[in-house]
Amino acid sequence: MSWIAFALVIAGVALRVAPHPWNFAPVGAIALFGGAHFERRWLAVLLPLATMFAGDCIIGLHSLMPVIYATYALIAVIGMMLRERRTSIAFIGGASLLSSALFYLTTNFAMWKMGTTYTHDAAGLAQCYVAAIPYFGNTIASDLLFTGVFFGMYAFANRLAASERH
Repeated sequence: MSWIAFALVIAGVALRVAPHPWNFAPVGAIALFGGAHFERRWLAVLLPLATMFAGDCIIGLHSLMPVIYATYALIAVIGMMLRERRTSIAFIGGASLLSSALFYLTTNFAMWKMGTTYTHDAAGLAQCYVAAIPYFGNTIASDLLFTGVFFGMYAFANRLAASERH
């Protein structure tokens, strides 16, 4: 499993620093996959944080990092709750959508609370969430895509290995 973790971090950092649409990165899927598959829970939580930190060291550090990192740690916990159902496409897809919604809600709330762009009242919070809808679409699309790729490749590799043993 350690080589998979290393490969996910490298792929995650590469895809974060390469030109891409806003909020279209594999970090949420990495957190979900790690939580669902890694026996060492600390590794499942550390995996997306290491990916984010390495990328942030290249892209630049910012004030929302604590909220974003905490959200990815929570997504890893969602993955841990998925462990017994990690072969169900419906549960994996639902967990991916839940992760996207969690990221959208927490990071945009922090942007509203910590920033100066929106008024600090209900109208400002609503404006913040509405302005972030296009980014939310990218988050959903990337989370579903990369979650499908990671879980699918892992399942395929396991089936291939099992067929070679027989």
